[in-house]
Amino acid sequence: MKAVLPFVFALFIASGAMAQKAIPAAKPGTTYGKKVNAKKAIAMTELSAKLTSDSVYTGKVEGTVVEVCKKKGCFMKLARPDGTAVMVKFTDYAFFMPQDIVGKTVVVDGTAKVTETSVERLQHFAKDAGKTAEEIASITKPKTDIEIVADGVLVVK
Repeated sequence: MKAVLPFVFALFIASGAMAQKAIPAAKPGTTYGKKVNAKKAIAMTELSAKLTSDSVYTGKVEGTVVEVCKKKGCFMKLARPDGTAVMVKFTDYAFFMPQDIVGKTVVVDGTAKVTETSVERLQHFAKDAGKTAEEIASITKPKTDIEIVADGVLVVK
């Protein structure tokens, strides 16, 4: 029995190390998730126009990251020209973003659509983004906005 304990302990440590896989730094050319190239990516300004004529846009969008989930990088937000941001989540939480991606220009490849986000979900995102209790409590209405579910992200610059 004593011989088994070190083996179990080593297995436990190894499985924890694999679960905590390091997220590479956000350097130009780094891809997260599915391989992405920047060809035929539309600008954030074009995305809103595409979604007024179609309910869904599938393809690549280029934008600047203005926020990332501070807990584990499970979402990020891309800047819009009007100062608001578009939420980007990742297909099946298959990959995460590093904290140093804020301020970088990226191309996301996925599906964008207009959605309504509940108050509870908005508060959850605010908590994960490190907002104060007062900021979280001030969220009292659902929000209709563009959301992108990305299969892959490429850091452009």
